[in-house]
Amino acid sequence: QVQLVESGGGLVQSGGSLRLSCVASGIMFSAYTMGWYRQAPGNERELVAESTSRESTNYADYVKGRFTISRDNAKNSVYLQMNSLKPDDTAGYYCHVRLALRDVWGQGTQVTVSS
Repeated sequence: QVQLVESGGGLVQSGGSLRLSCVASGIMFSAYTMGWYRQAPGNERELVAESTSRESTNYADYVKGRFTISRDNAKNSVYLQMNSLKPDDTAGYYCHVRLALRDVWGQGTQVTVSS
């Protein structure tokens, strides 16, 4: 059974930082692209950043220069370092992996940025 478990969300003031973690189980972690998505109330879920199996990275324009995705294949973990947070970054953040036949999501972790 494939599972993704996120942690690290919370309440932070504008300009602050948070580091999200996602631990995967049930997959050969190093072989997959791992992604972080976010969804704010009333909005669609959107890609924030992803790290490929070759450890190349891709970021949404609105987080470039502020967020950094990284992975530790030995720990089956992917991280999202979020700096210079803004109130617009407030959302549920979800870890994601696309398998051959389906997408798998974590349960999400809430990030709230106060102004």
